[in-house]
Amino acid sequence: MRTPSARCLPAAVLTVAAAVTGTLAWAPTASAHATEPTPTATAPAHTAPDTPTGGVKITKKDPGGAVLEGAQFSLLDTVNGTKALQGKTNGNGVLRFDNIAPGVYRLKETSTGSALHELVPDQDVIVTAGQDTPLTIIDPFKPAELTVKKTDKTTGKPLAGAVINIAPTDKGDSITLTTGKDGTASAKLTVTSRTGTGYTATETKAPAGYQLDATPAKITAKPGAPVTVTLADSPNTQPTKPPTTPPASPDTTTPGKPTPDKTSDKPAPHKPTTTAPSPSATGTPATDETASSTPTATTPEGSLAHTGADSTPWLLGGAGLLIVAGAGAIFALRRRRTDDHPAES
Repeated sequence: MRTPSARCLPAAVLTVAAAVTGTLAWAPTASAHATEPTPTATAPAHTAPDTPTGGVKITKKDPGGAVLEGAQFSLLDTVNGTKALQGKTNGNGVLRFDNIAPGVYRLKETSTGSALHELVPDQDVIVTAGQDTPLTIIDPFKPAELTVKKTDKTTGKPLAGAVINIAPTDKGDSITLTTGKDGTASAKLTVTSRTGTGYTATETKAPAGYQLDATPAKITAKPGAPVTVTLADSPNTQPTKPPTTPPASPDTTTPGKPTPDKTSDKPAPHKPTTTAPSPSATGTPATDETASSTPTATTPEGSLAHTGADSTPWLLGGAGLLIVAGAGAIFALRRRRTDDHPAES
């Protein structure tokens, strides 16, 4: 019994040709009667079917968990970046790459298949012989384009310098925006749901000359859609008054002029007091010494009562008599001394 020749094998048999760079390609034999291939640096073609292979299984979803159909991927050679395999996810969001030689490949998403989703960054994939490498890739929603406007509540004039805090209603990090000269500020808002994600805009600092409005404004950010929120402030009702100078104190004196010393330590000059003569010595009726005498003062018999103002002549008369009496006493004393001096000599 003869052994069949290699020329009698079916012509539909496929072989794997591996280039020196490691790029994968699939090609059928030319024909059943093709001559033997020319020897190269690669392994003979008839040994390729004996090399074990692996696969990659991709499941495509969005942040809400919904599967995405039509997302397109390419599996690239990591050495020179050439395309090895490509395909799209099916109705179940699944794409399989089979019969891949073991090694490290670069997976690149070229299309999300949806206008609401963003592409994911490239990533490396390790293919292991005899296994399917599972990958779950989540396409994020496109961010919403937020524009905040700050205006005068009465005139609609744009206001610069307003500080606005943007915070998600459920969870996540907040951001702070400051309106520019045109009264606007913009930012990208992360969206986690196909129907939109809620945010609140709250003013934390009002422009100069305006009242702060701390009432939050609600925002719904939808994937890839613009959203605008307008906040209005009212001017301050009372203008800021400059500080007033307190009134001058009654004790304030003009600088440069000496202040009279109200508490001087110098004693007051001594004023001699005169004693009115008694009625028996002068023969004149007695009167009170001051003009504020009481009505009970004694008056000479047979005369009318005198008021305080009428007592002044009596005081002057009494003082004159005392001066005359004193002068007479001094004159008599000197005369006596003169008379005694010659007697002694």
